[in-house]
Amino acid sequence: MGVSGCGKSTVGEALAARLNRRFVEGDALHPDANRRKMAAGTPLTDADRAPWLDRIREEMSRAEAPLVVACSALRRAYRDRLRGKGESAPRPVTFVHLTETRDVIAARIEGRQGHFMPVSLLDSQYATLEPLAPDERGCTVEVSSDPTATVQAVMSALERTVY
Repeated sequence: MGVSGCGKSTVGEALAARLNRRFVEGDALHPDANRRKMAAGTPLTDADRAPWLDRIREEMSRAEAPLVVACSALRRAYRDRLRGKGESAPRPVTFVHLTETRDVIAARIEGRQGHFMPVSLLDSQYATLEPLAPDERGCTVEVSSDPTATVQAVMSALERTVY
């Protein structure tokens, strides 16, 4: 989880490979209307995000084994929705909040090609972001410029936090 450009996809793919798990790219599950809205520089509303979060939750629920999902999950309410709060979840959901300075993330967003998320929406993501609460299963990891080092930091944090 984290704001756009923090490395969710890169770290998520590498983490999934390390754990021998399937990787799901949450951005691929956005409805076209959401992608168009963000590409036009308009932040998503909770109503825009709801069907997207439901699609991700459905993907997680259908999985036969634990998987790694890249998803912003910026608010507690979104994470609760992904966890299936109030429902019987097939397995616990653990969140890894990837963090980095706004300037570094803005430079990453500006440097990437072919993504629908413009740097102009970064401040709205930070405004929406609610870091993990102490009662939420997960950890926060500062992203390194080296994805391998970040994956190792995630693995270490998960071992301390979850296991």
